[in-house]
Amino acid sequence: MIDLTINEEQLQRTVQRARERKIIIPTFAQLKNPELIPAKIQDKLKEIGLWDINPYNLFRITWKNEPLKKGGLFHGVNYLELPSSLTGVKAHIIGLVGKWFPTGCHKVGATFGCLVPRLVTGQFDPTTQKAVWPSTGNYCRGGAYNAALLSCQSIAILPEGMSKERFQWLSKVAGEVIATPGTESNVKEIFDKTWELRKTRDNVVVFDQFEELGNYLWHYEVTGQAMEEVLSQVMNSKDHYAGVVLTTGSAGTLGCGDYLKELYPESKIAAGEALQCPTMLANGFGAHRIEGIGDKHIPWIHNVKNTDLVIAIDDRNVMSLIRLFNEPAGKAYLKEKKVPEETIESLPLMGISSVANLLMAIKFARYYELTARDVILTVFTDSMELYGSRLEELEEEYGLYTKEEAAIDFHRHLQALTTDYLQELTYPERKRIHNLKYFTWIEQQGKDLEELKAQWYDYENYWGSIHRQTGEIDKLIEEFNRRTGLLR
Repeated sequence: MIDLTINEEQLQRTVQRARERKIIIPTFAQLKNPELIPAKIQDKLKEIGLWDINPYNLFRITWKNEPLKKGGLFHGVNYLELPSSLTGVKAHIIGLVGKWFPTGCHKVGATFGCLVPRLVTGQFDPTTQKAVWPSTGNYCRGGAYNAALLSCQSIAILPEGMSKERFQWLSKVAGEVIATPGTESNVKEIFDKTWELRKTRDNVVVFDQFEELGNYLWHYEVTGQAMEEVLSQVMNSKDHYAGVVLTTGSAGTLGCGDYLKELYPESKIAAGEALQCPTMLANGFGAHRIEGIGDKHIPWIHNVKNTDLVIAIDDRNVMSLIRLFNEPAGKAYLKEKKVPEETIESLPLMGISSVANLLMAIKFARYYELTARDVILTVFTDSMELYGSRLEELEEEYGLYTKEEAAIDFHRHLQALTTDYLQELTYPERKRIHNLKYFTWIEQQGKDLEELKAQWYDYENYWGSIHRQTGEIDKLIEEFNRRTGLLR
C-alpha cells in the first residue's frame, strides 16, 4: 500500500507554505470529474495558459481539458480514433490524447499521484527537501512541473540521449538537471545516480516512477475512468471491448487496464517494448529509439500477473512512420490513399511512443482477427511537439522525404505489419517476467522480498488494497485544503 502515515511537524510547514503560495490541491475525484472543481477556480483558469507555472494548473491534470493553449476549461475526454484506411485493420483503434495536459504529456498525472500523497501527509517537506525525478524523459518533466506548481525544489534525471526539446524545457523549470549516460534503455544508470544523490545529499527524496505506486494508482483511477467514458460513447450493445495496448515505460499506465478488466473481465492487457531491447519477450537487452520507454528491467509497479500479451515493436517502423505522418510528402500520400483529411491533420498528436502504441494495436487486432465490432484502447502519450529535432536528424541522415519513401513506409510499416514478436502469456510465462523483478529490485534496489511475493501470491489483497486508497487520499487532500483556508 501507499504509505499515508502523517508527519505532523512537517505537515504544518507544508500547510503554511501552501497558504503563503496560494496552493490548492485538487482531489482525484475532481481530476476524474472536473465539473466538481469550484467555480472560482474555473474562473481563474480562463486567464491561464495550459503550460503556465501557476498552481491553478494542478486542476488541469485531467484527460478532459479543452484543446486550447490558453484559457480553456473542460469538456469530454480527449481521444483520437484512427480509421481502417490508415491502420489496415477493421477494429476501432482509439487513443487518449496526452497533448492537452500541461507539459503536453500525461506523465504530469503520474507525478501528481506520487508527490501529492507525500505532501498532504507531511512525508515531504517543501521547505527543506528536494524532489528527485529519475526518468527516461516525460516523467521527470511532469515531476519538475508539478514540483514548481506545488512550490517544491526539484532535480530531474534523464539520459543524455533524449531529445533536446526535453532538456531545453527542463532547464527553465527544474532546479537542477542531471544527464546520465545512454538513451532510453539505460535505466540502471539512472538508478545509480539516485543512489549517489542519496549518499551525498541529506535533503533529497527520490520519486522513482518505476516503483512509486502512486503512479500506478493515478492511472488506475483517472485514466481508467476516462477510458470507461470513451467506451460508453463509442460502443453500442453489439460492440466488444477487446483490450488495452501500451508500451511500458514505468508500466504505471497499465493500471488503467486493471481498472477496465474489472468492468470487462474478458478484455486483454498487452504490454509493449522495443524489439531492439526485448526484456519481457526474451530476457533481452539492447538500445533503441522509442523515446520514453525504459528497458532491461521489469518495473516494480507492473502488475504482471494481470498482463495477457507482450508485443515488441521495431523502432525502425516507428521512426519511419513519424516521417510519414509529419512530412509534407507523407501527408500528401496519405491523402491519395483516402485517409480522411481530418485524420491526417491529427497525426501530429502522436509522438514517438504514441506511434509505437498504434503499431501495438494493429498487431493486436491482426493476432485476434478482430472485426469492425471490436474496440482497442491505447494512449497517445505525447505529441510531435517534443520531437521536431528528431525529424531534422532523420532528414540530415536520409535526405528529403519523398513520395516514393512515403509509399514504401505506408505499405511496409502499416499495411504489411504482421504478428511476429508477439507472445500470448501463459501462467508460467507471466511468472517468468514477474520473477525478473528480483534481480533489479531485491538485489540492486533493496526492496522487500516479501512484498515481491505478495504481488504474485497475495494478488487480490496487494493490488486491491492500493485501489481502495483513493478515497483516503482524497480525504487527506480535502483536510489539507481546509487547513490552508484558501477555499473559504
